[in-house]
Amino acid sequence: MTCIGCNLAHKKLPVHVVFENDYVCCILDHDPYNEGHVLIVTKKHFEDMDELDAETASSCFQAASLISKAVKTLYKPDGITICQNGGVFSELSHFHMHIVPRYKQQAFAAFYLDDPFDNANLRNKLLKTQTDLKAAIQEINELI
Repeated sequence: MTCIGCNLAHKKLPVHVVFENDYVCCILDHDPYNEGHVLIVTKKHFEDMDELDAETASSCFQAASLISKAVKTLYKPDGITICQNGGVFSELSHFHMHIVPRYKQQAFAAFYLDDPFDNANLRNKLLKTQTDLKAAIQEINELI
């Protein structure tokens, strides 16, 4: 069986990469909840959090911190939700985390519904979002 998560992490499918290292590939969600919605996908195949090795787990959380800083800088959300859905709730059957900018007026329950988001405008500007996030991440990395 071909793993979609592995194919995404190794860029065998079209993705908009905003950051990567030896352990993770961070890509824009192809169906974003809000602008700046990023998936952190492990390069090594894991299905659930309890399977991660120490280096990969550490890299996931370092990437989450870095991306959260960039998202806060660019999009000024009221908050950020970082979530991971395991087991039958994982749409990829591959470990990944969502970094989702959030705003007060939104009910986050919609994130978990099967109803499609009204986000055509966000999908149409994924290249711009990618460019903006990569630049913000690079700037943050230069300060570290």
